[in-house]
Amino acid sequence: MISIGGVIGAGLFVGSSAAVTAAGPAALVSFLLAAGLVVLVMQMLGEMAVAQPDTGSFSTYADRALGRWAGFSIGWLYWWFYILVIPIEAIAAGEVIAGLTSVPSWIPALVVIALLAGSNLLAVRNYGEFEYWFALLKVVAIVAFLVLGVLAVCGVLPGSDAHGVSNLWSHGGFAPQGATAVLAGLLTAMFSFQGSEIVTIAAAESEEPRKNIRKAVRAVVWRLGLFYIGSILVVVCLVPWNADDLAGGSYQAVLDRMNIPGATRIMDVVLVVAVGSCLNSAVYTASRMMFSLAGRGDAPALFARTSRQGVPRNAVAASTVVGVAAVVANYLLPDVFSYLIASSGAIALIMYMVIALTQYANRRRGGMPAEVRMWGFPYLTLATVAFIAGVLVVMAVLPGHRLELWLSLGLTGVLVAVGVLRQRRAAGGAGSSTEPPVREPERAAPHSVPGR
Repeated sequence: MISIGGVIGAGLFVGSSAAVTAAGPAALVSFLLAAGLVVLVMQMLGEMAVAQPDTGSFSTYADRALGRWAGFSIGWLYWWFYILVIPIEAIAAGEVIAGLTSVPSWIPALVVIALLAGSNLLAVRNYGEFEYWFALLKVVAIVAFLVLGVLAVCGVLPGSDAHGVSNLWSHGGFAPQGATAVLAGLLTAMFSFQGSEIVTIAAAESEEPRKNIRKAVRAVVWRLGLFYIGSILVVVCLVPWNADDLAGGSYQAVLDRMNIPGATRIMDVVLVVAVGSCLNSAVYTASRMMFSLAGRGDAPALFARTSRQGVPRNAVAASTVVGVAAVVANYLLPDVFSYLIASSGAIALIMYMVIALTQYANRRRGGMPAEVRMWGFPYLTLATVAFIAGVLVVMAVLPGHRLELWLSLGLTGVLVAVGVLRQRRAAGGAGSSTEPPVREPERAAPHSVPGR
């Protein structure tokens, strides 16, 4: 459930409309391609995580397989990505709550961060309990939406003004904006699926990490695929891709056409729950990555300390403070905040590339257990690398994504340079330490493990 909480945020309920507007009904293809890529990456990550469960996940595996520079750079990139998820989700929650009250949006945004940071300072089992119910509410909302959507498409939902599937082709065809727009929609879909990998971080803190990783990797992919692809299918069937009200959110546009009473208020509640859950997972993930980096000597040692409950409180506090600073920047220096957000635009693709290269290097060395295996090795692994490289090239070509690519690559280049320098300085010593010199965070309660 933690991994589902990390993925299903405002991106599904509101942001998915951007992909539909960009690509038309062909946004389905965009999400199918993104889901296919995530399936392959999760299988690779599952292979490594079952062999060596670790809260540092792919950062630790890259450290061991590719070199300390790789673990350092991808670990800090990942931390930076989730640090920026905190203000994105908090600002979204603040806007919704401000619309229901008379308070300025920055106040509820900061309050939400404070409350959820508090949940992350609890024992891991308490945090898991909190996030489990948070994520469950979102799943119930999505399943209800899919059921209503199927009834509306079939023309048996009482009071619905929308039905049938003619919107798939009746407004300029299935791909009215062309193939390039499908690739642009793919980038939006990729950002939406970011967070699936949290399963390997959270499961590493469970009572039976190897067993839970195997179960969760299988479950999270098909569940998220069903939720996202099923939702997009309902949207493009019931709402014309060029409808003006899509700008207000894809779910909202569909519910309005179904004439569901109180649709706006329903979506407000769902959105607050969704972004709150996603923000909760973001603080959790950023703090665990910082904890792992500190344990390997790649972050200040104070972030490797844990409380008596096994919680890396210093890492939680530091990640929260940086997230709050980003929220403040949004309101005081919006141009600066825009550049910060753009700097994370290609991090998901870079991360997936590193996972694929790490899995390739690990398998070539041999010794990987047979419990979870990447299919069609090495061909599917190399095909994944080639596909990601192709998407990065597309980002360089599309004007709307060029800045994101260059800022992300620039940040990556700086971190790689620092990582290489640190590795060279340590070359005469005992080598990169791969095990944290402190105890791991407390194991989570079994029901808080992702994939339930």
